[in-house]
Amino acid sequence: MNATQIDTTYKAILRFVSASRLKPAFDRIKIMIDDLQYGEFSDRFNELERNYKFLLEYYLKGVQDPERKSVYSKLVAKLLILLADVREELMMKNSSNFEYSQKRFFPYTRKHQTVNELFNALQYFHKQSALLSENKEQYKIELSRMRSNFEDALDELFGVFWLATRYSEEENNLYKKLLEADDKYWVEKSLMVSAVTLNLWRKFDEQKIMLLFDSCENDDQKVVQRALVGLTFILAKYNIYLPYFPSIRNRLVLLVDQNRIAENFQNIIIQIIGTTETEKISRKLREEILPEMMKINPLLRDKMDAENFLNSDEWAEANPEWQEILDESGLSDKLKELSDLQLEGADVYMSTFSMLKNFTFFSQFSHWFLPFDTENSAVNQLFESDEKTILSAFVNSNVMCNSDKYSFCLSVLQMPESQRNMLKHSFKMESDQMDEMEEEMSILSPETITKNISKQYIQDLFRFFKLQPHKDDFEDMFSYSLTLHRTWLFDILSSIPGFSESVAEYYFSKGYYLQALELYEKIQSESQPSAALYQKMGYAYQQTSQLQKALDAYLKADMIQPDDGWTIRKIALCYRLLGNYEKALAFYQHADFLKPGQYSTQIHIAQCYFELGKFKDALAIYYKLDAENVDDIKVWRAIAKCNFFDGNLDKADYYSEKIILAEPNAYDYLLSGHISWCRRQLSAAADAYRKSLEMLQNKWEVFQDLFNEDKDRLISFGIREEELPLMMDALLYFENE
Repeated sequence: MNATQIDTTYKAILRFVSASRLKPAFDRIKIMIDDLQYGEFSDRFNELERNYKFLLEYYLKGVQDPERKSVYSKLVAKLLILLADVREELMMKNSSNFEYSQKRFFPYTRKHQTVNELFNALQYFHKQSALLSENKEQYKIELSRMRSNFEDALDELFGVFWLATRYSEEENNLYKKLLEADDKYWVEKSLMVSAVTLNLWRKFDEQKIMLLFDSCENDDQKVVQRALVGLTFILAKYNIYLPYFPSIRNRLVLLVDQNRIAENFQNIIIQIIGTTETEKISRKLREEILPEMMKINPLLRDKMDAENFLNSDEWAEANPEWQEILDESGLSDKLKELSDLQLEGADVYMSTFSMLKNFTFFSQFSHWFLPFDTENSAVNQLFESDEKTILSAFVNSNVMCNSDKYSFCLSVLQMPESQRNMLKHSFKMESDQMDEMEEEMSILSPETITKNISKQYIQDLFRFFKLQPHKDDFEDMFSYSLTLHRTWLFDILSSIPGFSESVAEYYFSKGYYLQALELYEKIQSESQPSAALYQKMGYAYQQTSQLQKALDAYLKADMIQPDDGWTIRKIALCYRLLGNYEKALAFYQHADFLKPGQYSTQIHIAQCYFELGKFKDALAIYYKLDAENVDDIKVWRAIAKCNFFDGNLDKADYYSEKIILAEPNAYDYLLSGHISWCRRQLSAAADAYRKSLEMLQNKWEVFQDLFNEDKDRLISFGIREEELPLMMDALLYFENE
């Protein structure tokens, strides 16, 4: 099996397990094991399948076994562990993926035979450098050599915890030993947590997840936040596994039971959602949802309103009362806080620094996860003095993530020394300004500090998965950004009052309507829904082209809060788009009763009359609007069209000519052609049709669709049906004349 076949089979097995269809899951795992030909895996597989057959036999015999559910869950857990092990070994054998290539090569690059030797090397550096640093000038060369060895040891430490299939007892002890070490080991701890996270991203391992849980209880927030971010992604990826691993669920519940950790998780989830690139959502709207909307009803192309319907205020109008409701509920402040957490600034720095990841520094894989350290040999010459400069202030601020700080410093080091000194000294900030900045940093609340740490680490991960040269060999963590609300972790956090509502509001405010709906529907089923909730559900359904559901939600909002003008207009809109013009007319008339004389409401009432064939009623409104609104071409179009359908060619021609002399569009020329043809002015009709076709960029099928929608009306004016194809062919033959 090649890597693609292995992954395809692996994902298929997960789908079968998720659907509780173990027989096909067993069949496919056997195919993988047969390809691998490992006796240990065959033995584990045979035992599991045998036990499952026993369970099925007892079931068929009608044996009442109170332990059946527990036995089944444990069996599935073992099956998933076997699947993860088999996939890993197959990939090691067959994949040329960067990660597996590194895994095969890593043992030959290690400088320390055991992890104990590695720990001793790290310990030696900290002890000796502390002694020698008292006289830096005298021991400069020795300190530099020690630093180089230390950084090599850091790379090796990362490799050990990133690439190991299983952690040995010694490796587990090393992890715990470093985790309990003092603050001097902060870089080791941070790198170690990232390495375990990346290891888990490759392969599920219950024991390693427990190590991340242990890390969440560390005293160093840099370690805690990395572990929490890692857990958020890992638990999302392996969400299907969690029902079968109660120890993970129980540990998670205990962790979230700590208010501080629960708040951290909430902030991290919002920060991750915030990384979603807005242009991708916009592209989805343009390329998927709007074309689908165009299929729903020809009314969306209604020539009565030549303005693009989907750009109209009516479609996008939000309810101004929602902000008041948010303010009263207290959610407004929370939503503002959540919005502030969005990594919008990260996109700016992402583009700024994306070209600055080509330094050789980043060719060392672990450096993408390295916390910023001014003592790192790649940048330390910029910070040899204790002077307070713009440079030191900048890298010590929360403006940039760790990865970008290294990029920034490496860029500065490429400058000529004279320019570098100018940056460091000529623009030196006044001492009191520097002191003020340091004071501001020192008084930040613990909550703000943790948010900044998690934000920067998420940005580091974002850069790795978007910019690292081998990024395509890794599943993108951020592909889970908009699915976090479907996880066990989110369900546990949802027990916190207001959490689901806050995230739903955040989704809604950013235009992630499908995600908002998933949460709104859950909130609706678990609480007493308000009119505002149904209004927002209706709006979200509408924006995702689910018009019947939108209508149902708006009607429920109207039952709770009758006579709300915004809701009434939305109900009318949905009925109109669904083709129920009688109902649409009734609701538009009710909207007019609530707020008389509104231009848009009058237009839509007239439009409903038109669709119902009540042309004179429609014209009465249009003429009134024409008198009140000077040179309104939109009203002229409606009058021309309405008169044409009412059989009044003279009036239709009069308004059609006014439009042609003003700002004609493709449909205006089409209607002009219809009027000329009905008056038997065939050459003029053909000329008008050609101009319509030109304005449609000669898209013949689009022109034909528009033309055919009016052909019954043309026939009603006495044009014979056999003439229609003659006109079409004449246009094709003589289109350039």
